[in-house]
Formats: sequence, structure tokens, C-alpha cells
Amino acid sequence: MLGLKSCSRTRNCSPWQKCECICCQSKYCSHPNSTFFFPSERRKRAAAKHLIERYYHQLTEGCGNECCSNSWCASSVGFTRMDNNAAAVKALELYKVNAKLCDPHPSKKGTASTYLESSTHSNSASSDQQVNHKEALTLRENFKDVSYLTEEKVYEILGMCGEKEDYSPLIRVIGRVFSSAEGLVQSFRRSKPHTKEELKSLQGKDEDKDEDEKEAAACSATAMEEDSPSSSTRPGEGSSGDNDVQKLAPDEVSVDIDAVRRVYERLLSNEKIEAAFLNALVYLSPNVECDLTYHNVYSRDPNYLNLFVIVMENSNLHSPEYLEIALPQFCKAMSKLPLAAQAKLARLWSHYSAEQIRRMMETFQQLITYKVISNEFNSRNLVNDDDAVVASTKCLKIVYYANVLGGDLDVEHNEEEDEEPIPESSELTLQELLGEERRNKKGPRVDPLETELGVRTNDCRRPLIPFEEFINEPLNEVLEMDKDYTFFKVETENKFSFMTCPFILNAVTKNLGLYYDNRIRMYSERRITVLYSLVQGQQLNPYLRLKVRRDHIIDDALVRLEMIAMENPADLKKQLYVEFEGEQGVDEGGVSKEFFQLVVEEIFNPDIGMFTYDEYTKLFWFNPSSFENEGQYTLIGIVLGLAIYNNCILDVHFPMVVYRKLMGKKGTFRDLADANPVLNQSLKELLEYEGSVEEDMMITFQISHNDLFGNPLMYDLRENGDKIPVTNDNRREFVAQYSDYILNKSVEKQFKAFRRGFHMVTNESPLKYLFRPEEIELLICGSRNLDFLALEETTEYDGGYNRDSRIIKDFWETLHSFGEEQKRLFLQFTTGTDRAPVGGLGKLKMIIAKNGPDTDRLPTSHTCFNVLLLPEYSSKDKLRERLLKAITYAKGFGML
Repeated sequence: MLGLKSCSRTRNCSPWQKCECICCQSKYCSHPNSTFFFPSERRKRAAAKHLIERYYHQLTEGCGNECCSNSWCASSVGFTRMDNNAAAVKALELYKVNAKLCDPHPSKKGTASTYLESSTHSNSASSDQQVNHKEALTLRENFKDVSYLTEEKVYEILGMCGEKEDYSPLIRVIGRVFSSAEGLVQSFRRSKPHTKEELKSLQGKDEDKDEDEKEAAACSATAMEEDSPSSSTRPGEGSSGDNDVQKLAPDEVSVDIDAVRRVYERLLSNEKIEAAFLNALVYLSPNVECDLTYHNVYSRDPNYLNLFVIVMENSNLHSPEYLEIALPQFCKAMSKLPLAAQAKLARLWSHYSAEQIRRMMETFQQLITYKVISNEFNSRNLVNDDDAVVASTKCLKIVYYANVLGGDLDVEHNEEEDEEPIPESSELTLQELLGEERRNKKGPRVDPLETELGVRTNDCRRPLIPFEEFINEPLNEVLEMDKDYTFFKVETENKFSFMTCPFILNAVTKNLGLYYDNRIRMYSERRITVLYSLVQGQQLNPYLRLKVRRDHIIDDALVRLEMIAMENPADLKKQLYVEFEGEQGVDEGGVSKEFFQLVVEEIFNPDIGMFTYDEYTKLFWFNPSSFENEGQYTLIGIVLGLAIYNNCILDVHFPMVVYRKLMGKKGTFRDLADANPVLNQSLKELLEYEGSVEEDMMITFQISHNDLFGNPLMYDLRENGDKIPVTNDNRREFVAQYSDYILNKSVEKQFKAFRRGFHMVTNESPLKYLFRPEEIELLICGSRNLDFLALEETTEYDGGYNRDSRIIKDFWETLHSFGEEQKRLFLQFTTGTDRAPVGGLGKLKMIIAKNGPDTDRLPTSHTCFNVLLLPEYSSKDKLRERLLKAITYAKGFGML
């Protein structure tokens, strides 16, 4: 037009926003949003906009006439409903072809004014409609300059709309503010930082609701007077935000959260108003994502976080309408928050109640589940490539750490690090030899958000909601763990690994990831050995070979492991290969299983004296008076680490505090309930005693315990403890020091050696990163629940047998009739261990193969591959007799 050049920079605006040119201030700019655009052209654009709006409302709401014959009207009988985005596109198409427009039906209240205000000409001759039109225009004019909201302003508009029975002005205001990052950031501000009493209100306890509403309204009014934001200013360019931030604590924001909750509660009951929130979020999210990705907006204005706080208070985010477009886009924007902003959100949400944390958790979980179920993910179409699933998982991580921070934390009682560094493997030497630098440093990985918050998952004794609720089973079912592990190790920005968010994975999936890590490390050590044998002429020894005598298994195994630990600890990372002297069994896994079981039986024999056994709890504990040196405990730690490293389950019975200590946490009074319940009950009664502790109990800060031979030993919890009485005032200190002595100080030497041996094998493993203490116990000991019905469902058959074979039916009837001890013997006979793997017996892949016709031979097994070789016995009684004899007297290996 007139040869003028139009500016190409535009803003992604919503239908509720009145755009202005954001690219320049030239009066010769021909951009339609320019304030200097030619009047005639602006009128044409405005008229076109009104018509398109009418088409849009006709497609989404209809004219209100149930007998409408217009095929492009939502009120017609054969009309197919469409979502808002599709309706917007179709409205533009109908405008281009000048399609038929319906007049609003008189019965359609509320929407009539919307149609009328969209058109400059009215076909109605009714004087009432003309009056309503003028009132609607007046009502709209009253709020056209509202660029941000307060609780008081919302209630004012709501009241006026209720009187006119026309909520379109409120819908437009909500749409305009909630689709604008600038407007939303400035909305619902509080005039001063929260006091401690106000922070308690975040727990969802609104006992004095009426008074709170008045106070919040007053605060909102004050905030509106103090803040005067400009709608054309990008967040961060104003100076008011910086002043507010200086007054805020690390876990505070400038938004009045209680006011936001009350506003949502009032507005979300109206379907049309709820749709405005939905549509506004669709327009808001891409702009927010752009701001965070390219404009670093949070560093300029930390109040930008208000936007996410306000949106997340919408209790309808998990509803189906949001799952398709709005919530995925918002999650993508939220996942772009810098680390400091994510940490602040986690700190803020940690003050929320368990119900509020659960609501946010379920919002993101529902989106993940919806996307997983509605798509067909496989090895070619990875779930890792789905932006919505990845973004919502990252958002879920913030809620997860809020759940940790808000729980029962113990950040003080941490085990001291080993004074002597654990020897590194020869991989470093190899890479130096090849002229390469290490890509990844040694040591376990640490989550950046965990570091920013200064808290670990293991610091949380009891979270607000159980950790198990964060596990998403549908995601675990479709996750290709081999690919995910690759992304985890490579650490590229283009590929996301769910192993970086282990809270969403179940123990079975994480165990598979650990299995891949261990196997790859074994293959790496094998390649290193081959290379060294070629370069330096060393003898080729790619395995960790242990040749032991069955009658001297402890002496042979521990002496050999001690030599390896001193000479070359890197050999512990090789694949274990066990050979029993005088036996022909080839170790493909089964021989190792029996080796570990025999070693554990010997080590935990009370006669050796390394561990004490509690008859009441059936648990073992370190013997503080043991005559064994530290090296013996180090070797036991190595055995435990090797079992995990080689994917073997041990019959070990430790209290949970041992696994907590292995993960870096000291034992406290709370751990005594599991480790020593009798002492725990005594100390608990001492804390709860209502009389005079000093006069009635006459105990001091000197305690006694028995050594290996039953002789009493005295220990002062404090200097001159025998002269310091325990009183009502210092009894908590006495209980804490008593517990610390029993669980930490008395066994400090033994446990440090044990932990050092364990870390010799697992120091480079993602074990600490992936697993919680209770999962470590499951990893080492397997599941205690033996569900043989689940085993029957997953068992496969070979050699001519199938599920319907007579012998197979007889076999399962016989096995189900066995007692608990006989069932454990069968597992030992078939798999090499009497424990179920992580996930239960349903995860055990057992095979029953035919081993010839009826015979007197006993059943046999390949424990390495969980294969039972079963002859086709002629009767059920013979099957039972042969099977019982096989599992009862099975010991040792031979070649078939």
C-alpha cells in the first residue's frame, strides 16, 4: 500500500488483546498493529475481525436456535463439535468464502451480547435488545483498561456481570490477563511479604475464611494502588519487581496465593469462565517458553515465577480439556525454567499441604499416562522423544523435591567420608595410554536440583506423600531401558533419559538400568585386559576367577579377594567366574549364585563372632567386640558389592539402618525400632515418663553392654557420665547419645571397613543415584513374597511340553501343595537361590523342558538359565516323590 514497507516483527497475540506494533514507532509503518496505521485500513481490519469472531462463536457456541439449519452452526442437529483451535481455523475459512452467519436466538442469554458487540449493525428491531447492547458495550468499556487482576477487581467484575446475567466482559478480562505474561505476573500481588502466620495458611487450613477474604481483598487493593504496570513492557524491564524481590525469603513469592485460590474457587464453577482459562493458557504458554528460552526473563525479574504459581493453582488442570494442548504446552514452558527458579518453586511448594502436593503430582502424572496410552511407543518410536512426556516429567521433578523438602528431614546425621580414597580402576590409565581424556569423572552422579536445594532424597525420613505415588507404571512398561541407559551415559542435550528422574521408575526398571551399567563396565574391563595383554605382554585374565573348595569356602574366597583388593582393585569390576574344586560345573551364573549363598551362610554363622543375631527380630548386627580385624569386614563388604554387581540375590538379614548407613546416613533413635526394638521401647518409655526421671529411675550418662563372652563393659556417653544424672530436662540428649553409641560409635571401626569394601565394587555405579535404602535392601535380598501363581503365569515350556500337558498340570498342583520350606528348596534347586528377584516371582523367567519319557531318574536343572529338566513321569505320585528327593538332597554341580 502506497509502497510502504511493513515491519515483519509481530507478537503472538490472543483474541482478547489489543495489539500495538512492538517493532518500531515509525508513523510510516504499514503493520496492522501499528498505532499509526491508516484509518481506513484499520476499519476494514476491525470489521473483518468482528466477522471472524462471529463465525468463531457460531462454531463453538451456536446461535441458540435448536431448529437451526445452518450446517456451520453449533446449534444445528448434524453439527460435529470441534476444539477451539480447529474452530479458529474454520472461522477464517468461512470468512474468506463469505459463508452464512446466524443471528443470535433470543433464548441464548449471555452470548447474545457477544454477537451484538461484534457487529456494528443489528438486524433486531427490539428496543430491549438495543438497550442490552448499549449496556454490554458500557460494561465492556468499563474494564477494557484492566491489564492485571486483584481479588477485589475480580469480585467487582463478577458482581456486575451477575447483575446483567452476561459474563462476557469477565471472560474477556480473564482472557486478556491470563494470556499475557506481563499481566499475569503483576496480578494478585500482596503488599508485603508473608509473616510466619501467613505461611501456615498455605497448609490449606482456612478456618477463618471470611476474615481472610476481607484481608486479602484489602491487600489486593493496596497492591493495585502501588503497582502500575504497563501492558507494553516486557517482564524484567520495570523496576518495581526488583524492589519486591529484595524483601522476599528464598521460599516466598510476591503473589497472594490464598487470594488466587479463592478466586479460582469462585470462577471455576462457571463453564464459560473455565473455558477462558483454558484458551488463555493455550496462548500464554508459547510466549512464556520463548521468554524463558531466548530472553532470560527470570534473571531480570524473578517475579516472573508468579505466573507458574498462579497457573498451578488451577484445580482443573488435570481435566481432559487441558490434556490435549494446554497442559503439554504449559509443561514445555515450565521445563525451561532455570535451575534457581525450579529450586524456588520447590521451596515454595514444600509449604503446601499433602493434598495440594498430591493434586499437582496427579496433574503431571495424568498427562504422562494419557500420552503414553494414546501413543504406540516402541524401539523405533521412543517415549524419550515425546516432548509432552519429557516436559511433564521434568515438572514432576520439582513437585517431587517439594515433597521431600516438606517431609520429615534429617540433614544433620551424615556418615563421614572414607579417609583413604578408594583406588580407581585401570580405565584411566588405559585412556591416558591411548591419548584420550576421561569424558566422565569418577564418583556417583548428583542431580543439579538436589545440589541447588542442598537436600538429598535420603535425608527425608517421611515425605508428605509416599515416594511410591510418583512411580508411573504405564511409562515403565513402554520404556526401552537399553536406549534410555545409553542416553543416561552419553548425557546429550538432545536426548532425555528417565534415569535422570529415578523417582518415576519402579525398582524393576531401575534394576535393569543398573544391570546394563554393570555389564558394560564388565565388558570395558575385559577390553582393557585384552589391550594390556597385547601392549605389555601381561597374561590374559578377563574374568574375576575364584577357585574354591566347598569345605574351605571362606578361607579360599576371602584370601583371594583380599589379594585382589590390595594388588589391583580394578579386577573386582570384572565378571565373576566361580569354580568349585573337583566339580565340573561351568559358571554361567548358577555357580556364582550358590557360591554367594554358601559364603553368606558361613559369614553370618554366630560361632564366627563377626555378627550378633537377635532371636526376636531375626536380624544380624555388627559385633562391637569381635576379634576379627578390619580386613575381614572389608571383604564382607566386597562380597555384598559383588552380589549386586553380578546380579545375585543374597539371603542377608540386616536391619534397614545398615542400608541407610551405606547410603551415607547415620543411625538415630528412630532406627532403633527396627534394629533393637526392646531397647527402643525402653527409651521411648523414658521419654514419655511423666514422673521425676532423676528420682524414680536413678540412671546416669554411663551405660553398660556385654562383650562377646557376656562380660559387662561400661561406657560414658559424656565425660564423667557416671556422675551426671538423667533428668526430665536432659533425657532427650541421653536417648540421642545412647542411640548414637549403639548404632554408630560402638561399631564404627567394623562398619567403616564394611562400607569401604562395598564401595570398592560400587563406587562408580549409579547405585546411590537410582535407589533409596529400602530399594537397596530389595536389590540385595530380593522379594520376601513368594507368589508361585505369578511364577506359573510367566513360566515357558520346551521340548514338547506346553501349558495343557498332563505332566505340567500335575507338576503345578504338586508344587502349590508344598509347604513354605519346600517351595524355597524348589527355588534353590531350580534358580540357585531361594529368594524372588526384584519385582517378585513373576519377573523370573523359568523354563520347564522335557527330559525324556517315564524313568526313575530325578529331575535336574540348569541354575544358570533357570531351566528345570523334567522327565514325563507316569503318575502324579511318582512326580511328587522324585521331585521332593531332588530338591531335598541337591548339592553340588556336575556335567549332564
